[in-house]
Amino acid sequence: MSYNKPQVTSFSKNIVLQFKIVLDDIKPEIWRRIQIPSDYNFWGLHVAIHDSMGWLDYHLHHFDIRPKRKKKTYRIGIPDFEVTADQEEIYPGWEIAVMEYFNVPGVEAKYEYDYGHSWVHNVKLEGYLCKEEGREYPYCMDGERACPPEDCGGVHGYNSLVNILSDKKHPGYKEYRIWAGNNWMPDQV
Repeated sequence: MSYNKPQVTSFSKNIVLQFKIVLDDIKPEIWRRIQIPSDYNFWGLHVAIHDSMGWLDYHLHHFDIRPKRKKKTYRIGIPDFEVTADQEEIYPGWEIAVMEYFNVPGVEAKYEYDYGHSWVHNVKLEGYLCKEEGREYPYCMDGERACPPEDCGGVHGYNSLVNILSDKKHPGYKEYRIWAGNNWMPDQV
């Protein structure tokens, strides 16, 4: 597997990148604002997104990102080493620095998790900041609403789950409450 890696300007280890991650097609929005060290690779960004959202990392993932002034969109994540001619190649996220693509504030990418349920997130670089002394990174600064439970059936399944759990008289309420967990509330982070 070969590809041309763009050159990256080196950043101080005292710099963090701040991202806003929004889960697509859910209203009201489910989002997080995170900070990661500037030397992270895409695998580290993936883990930071999972930790902040509450995903359990049971499924495959990839980022779709197009570098500035380039026509091609790259897929970065967990590669399928048996890729066929009709599939897009996915480059290994643990080999590619986040700064190679997220090198200008405002750069955005799509991050897809769980191909069966297709949870698509918009990932936007908001800017660069100095690390705060005593803070451990990655760091989730803010966010709204609980992440959908793993394997709830994508956007449609999530909406059904929220509707059922909002009506204690619904015939499926008890079963869904047990499945989602007594502590899971869609409006809480």
